[in-house]
Amino acid sequence: MPPRRVVTDRSRQPRQRFAEELRLLRARNGDSLRKLGEVLGWDWSLFGKMESGETLGGPEVVQALDQHYGTPGLLLTLWELAVGDPTQFREQYRRYMTLEAEAVSLWQYSVSAPPGLLQTSGYAREALAAGGTRGEELNQQVEARIGRRKLLEGDDAPPFRVILSEAVLRTRLCDTQAWREQVEYLAEASNSPNITLHVLPFHAGPHGLMSTDAMFLRLPDGRTVAYTENDVRGELIEESSRVERVQRRYDAARDLALPPVESRKFIMRMLEEAPCEPST
Repeated sequence: MPPRRVVTDRSRQPRQRFAEELRLLRARNGDSLRKLGEVLGWDWSLFGKMESGETLGGPEVVQALDQHYGTPGLLLTLWELAVGDPTQFREQYRRYMTLEAEAVSLWQYSVSAPPGLLQTSGYAREALAAGGTRGEELNQQVEARIGRRKLLEGDDAPPFRVILSEAVLRTRLCDTQAWREQVEYLAEASNSPNITLHVLPFHAGPHGLMSTDAMFLRLPDGRTVAYTENDVRGELIEESSRVERVQRRYDAARDLALPPVESRKFIMRMLEEAPCEPST
């Protein structure tokens, strides 16, 4: 009987467990990183980053690795656990992320940036870098943010209603191509059957959430919790009376917003105005 593997503290963390299994399987198979890249058709450096925990890679490369190592479904399962692991997020967000993954419906008001659930990798990278995140932590936080989008995919995805302040569509990235990709993604998302997107134009005037991002999660037990955030602090609100007060402000802002069809037209106009990379 082969010796039983010791379960270490490291292997209890889904992201580290995934990287550990990748290293173990490659060592057992006798592959170098370069050989793995040649056989599977991806740049060998990607596999090195996956094994070091710098990136999780995508489902396609993980499925290819499962096939290569003869471990059908094992690596993909570990990858899905790693993508959904709340410990990959900064500590102050973990409780919220756990609840978000359980939500049966979601609502959000965004002041100046697209919701994390609707951000592209280019937007997330520039926004996080502007906040001072650097190096490997930047790569991990971008990947964690983009991984949240899986929540809105699939036939059983929860409904998501989002109100974007016009400022979201006016605050461009420095990278013009990344900005176009973000606006295009918002336009695409507005066509998703489970996503209802509103734009709140500047001319709508003052309202109760002018300086506050607000997110609401309806949980399986019927409770609704809220998360509010401004430039200096974020707060998870679970007390029903406080959630109700914030939700009234959200409802008032929604009443001022453009309907979904007009909102999509507004986004398309912003896309037409977005600068393009000069042709070469």
